[in-house]
Amino acid sequence: MSGRRVLVTGATGYVGGRLAPRLVEAGHTVRVLARDPGRLRDAAWADAVEIVRGDLEAPGDVQRAMAGIDVVYHLVHAMGAGGDFAKAELVQARHVAAAAKEAGVQRIVYLSGLHPEGEQLSKHLASRVAVGDVLLASGVPTIVLEAGIVIGSGSASFEMIRHLTDVLPYMPAPRWVRNFVQPIAVRDVLHYLVEAASVPGDVHGTFDIGGPDVLRYGQVMNGYAVEAGLPQRPIAPLPVLTPWLASQWVNLVTPVPRAIAIPLIGSLLHDCVVEERRIDAVIPPPEGGLTGYRRAVRLALARERSGDIESSWRSASAAGAPSDPLPSDPRWSGTTVFEDARERTTSASPEAVWAVVESIGGARGWYSVPLLWSLRGLADRLVGGVGLRRGRRDPDRLREGDTVDWWRVERIDRGRLLRLRAEMKVPGRAWIEFEVTPEGDGAHYRQRAIFLPSGLTGRLYWWSLVPAHHVIFEAMASRLVGVAEASERSARG
Repeated sequence: MSGRRVLVTGATGYVGGRLAPRLVEAGHTVRVLARDPGRLRDAAWADAVEIVRGDLEAPGDVQRAMAGIDVVYHLVHAMGAGGDFAKAELVQARHVAAAAKEAGVQRIVYLSGLHPEGEQLSKHLASRVAVGDVLLASGVPTIVLEAGIVIGSGSASFEMIRHLTDVLPYMPAPRWVRNFVQPIAVRDVLHYLVEAASVPGDVHGTFDIGGPDVLRYGQVMNGYAVEAGLPQRPIAPLPVLTPWLASQWVNLVTPVPRAIAIPLIGSLLHDCVVEERRIDAVIPPPEGGLTGYRRAVRLALARERSGDIESSWRSASAAGAPSDPLPSDPRWSGTTVFEDARERTTSASPEAVWAVVESIGGARGWYSVPLLWSLRGLADRLVGGVGLRRGRRDPDRLREGDTVDWWRVERIDRGRLLRLRAEMKVPGRAWIEFEVTPEGDGAHYRQRAIFLPSGLTGRLYWWSLVPAHHVIFEAMASRLVGVAEASERSARG
C-alpha cells in the first residue's frame, strides 16, 4: 500500500517521538500535533514532518489537525501531568474520535495497556481501557494495541526497574513482585505501530502484544541486574507494603516522580500477560522474531555504554536505536543525571572565546584551582587511571578522538561546541561540555559538567564533590571568559 497521510498525537512523548521518524522512513507523510512545538526543536526528524500547534482539549484544534488525514495515532497520556488525568484523557479521546469521524479518517491506532479481564483495575489501567473504548466506538476502524512493560531507556516502567535495581543492594517489595508480566521491547512496539497503518480497512478491535518471555516482576528486576553487571538483588515480599507506600518508596529512591509512580505501582497489582495472539494474523511478528527481555535490556544499555551521550540521554536521531530517549523525554528518563551548569555573557567575540575553549587542558591547564586538578589527577593515577599526564596532541586544535589529559574529545562542532568524555576512574560516567554562541556584539558561553552515576556509590561520589565543583567550575567559567577578553584586547593593541 502506498504511503498514507498520518497524524501523530503525543510526538513529544516517549513512544510518539520514536514512531514519527519511523513512519517517515516507511514512506508516510507525517503531521504531528503538539501543544508546544518548541519541544520538538531538537528532534533530528523535525524537518521531515509537518508540526502543527494545537491542544487536544480544544475541539477546533483537533479538527484542523485532522484535515486530509488517513491514519491517526493517538499516543497522548495525561498521567503525571497533575489533576484528574483520567478525566483529561477521556475528554481528549472524545475530541479525537469525533474529529476523526467528521474528517473521514480511515484508521485510528491507540496504544493501551495489558490487563486481566473481570478484575478491578487501577486508575491508570482503567483510564487506558476507557480511552480505547471511546475510540473503538468512534465509527472509524480502530486498532487498540495492549502492551505491558515497554523495555527501552526512558520508558517510565523500565526506568523504575532500572533505578530500583541500580541503587538498592536489597529490595524490600510488596507482594506484587510475584505477579507475572510480559515485557515487550520498544522496537517491537514500534514494529506493530508502524505496520498498523497499512492493515486492511475491515480490521477493528483490541489486540494483545507482548514479548516472548513471561516473568515474575522480581525476575524482571534481577534480569536487568544481570545485564547491567550487578549482583542479583535479594527480594523479600512484604505484605504490609501497600501500593501507596510502595509508590512513596519508589519516589524516594528513584527520580521517577510521585505523580507517575503512584499509577504505575497500582498497575502492578495484577498479572499482565498476553491472553490471545490474534495480532499474528493481522500483523506478523518482526523479521527474526520478537525480542527477548534480556536482549531488550542489553540493547537499551549498549547505547549508553558506547559513550555517545548525545544519543544516550539528550537527543536522538531517526536512525538511532529505538531505545534512545529524546530531548522531550521526562527529566528522569534514561538514567539519573547530575549536572553543574555555568553561563557567562561576554564582550569578547565568539571566535576569541572558542579559541580559548579549543586550547584548554595540556600545558595551558583548566583555568581553575590547579592544585585541586593536580590532586584529582594524582588520585586517579593511584587507582590505576590515566591521571593528567597525557596532555594533548596539538596545543591549539582538537579533533574527535583526541585525548586531553584524562578526557577524550567525543564531539566537536568547531566554533560552537566541544564535548569531552572523562576517562578517569569514577563510579559512573562523566562529561564536560563547552558551548559558544553569538550574542549581540559579543558571545554567550555555556559550560556543563555532566555525571551519570553508577549505583549508590556514584551518587555519594557526586554529592561529596558538590562543594569542590562549585569552586572549580565557577572559577573555570570566569577565568576562561576573562582570558578570551584579555586576548582580544591585546590583539587590538
